[in-house]
Amino acid sequence: MATSSGHVAVLGAGPVGLDAALAATDAGLPVTVYEAGPAVGFHVRSWGHVRLFTPWRLNASARMRSHLARAGHEPPDGAAYPTGKDLADRLLRPLAALPALAGRIRLGHRVAAVARASLLKHEHIGTRTRAAAPFRLLVDGPDGEYEDRAGLVLDCTGTYATPNSLGDGGIAAPGERALAHRITRTLPPLHAEPGRWAGTVLLVGAGKSAQTAARGLAELPGTRLEWLVRDRDPDWGEVPDDSLPERQRLVSVSRDLAAGGHERVTVRTGARVTALAARADGRVRAAVTTPAGPHEVVADHVLALTGYAADPALYRQLQIHECYATGAPMNVSAALLGSAGGDCLAQPAVGLETLRNPEPGFYILGAKSYGRLNTFLLRSGYGQVDEVAGAWAAAEEPLAALRES
Repeated sequence: MATSSGHVAVLGAGPVGLDAALAATDAGLPVTVYEAGPAVGFHVRSWGHVRLFTPWRLNASARMRSHLARAGHEPPDGAAYPTGKDLADRLLRPLAALPALAGRIRLGHRVAAVARASLLKHEHIGTRTRAAAPFRLLVDGPDGEYEDRAGLVLDCTGTYATPNSLGDGGIAAPGERALAHRITRTLPPLHAEPGRWAGTVLLVGAGKSAQTAARGLAELPGTRLEWLVRDRDPDWGEVPDDSLPERQRLVSVSRDLAAGGHERVTVRTGARVTALAARADGRVRAAVTTPAGPHEVVADHVLALTGYAADPALYRQLQIHECYATGAPMNVSAALLGSAGGDCLAQPAVGLETLRNPEPGFYILGAKSYGRLNTFLLRSGYGQVDEVAGAWAAAEEPLAALRES
């Protein structure tokens, strides 16, 4: 099972990870994909019931379509809006079954840490000695832990490792950790289990996941919704003249709910959860501050959709320059911050130099490269893979070209 220092290691078998693996095989490079879950796109399947607000044409790369077409599959394309399940079943699963990726994907193998063989984090900063040392991967597999080596590592593990807390300032509210078992932190299949959400639901968050949840909960007849939004005057992520109608529909519904357009929904803007506590009757009491003063919500369910943070522990022993604000690689964050509040369709393309880290040969691609910025689209990740693939195509020694700092 051991790989050599000439290998490309791709961490994560989601959309960007599989696209990166295809790029490596197109360049004739040996590649291994490590996926912690039991299937490709495992995280995507966890929100399989959710419909994307971007159409197929933005969710499948040209490389993916080309490989599928050559193998006799009809690539998903066009203006239809896939669900997460569609993305996994119609795109990721057929890609994983292609001969180009046969035997290259290890399911149930989580890369726990990456380091430089024989070097510590602070040693040989910016030297050829560091660039020449192979990466050492510590992997947890079905049969226990083992070690692999790689010459190039592409971290495509996404940002879904750690859900953000619902407390003020981004840390847990008092009582939140003790009630962790009572808090749902992923967008649930509301209409598939409507009885599950009977009673009062406390929803915290204002992003697209929270907006989707609010719309769904408002449609359940046995549910009353208390929706807490941090901003006092939220814009709901509205984009002028939005070219994505599904996204604009979410904004419109959110504005309507906030304006009092539904008798079973109360939206409190400028609100903060200051404490959570369990009641004797099994419900949860939330102490809340609002512009109008203190408030109390007694809820049967707590749904915290406040976003996720990537896990930097994976590369703790590597020389990664992270942005102090976003947690993303510094160069990428600097390129994106000027448009972080704008339309995700208008995000600037980033070149290979922007994707480089101080650690030669270690690239963070996909949603993880955006850190806390919420403007990532899959096509942005595919564009990053194209930059890496372009370097492979232009170099006589592709791995050496990408290892240069």
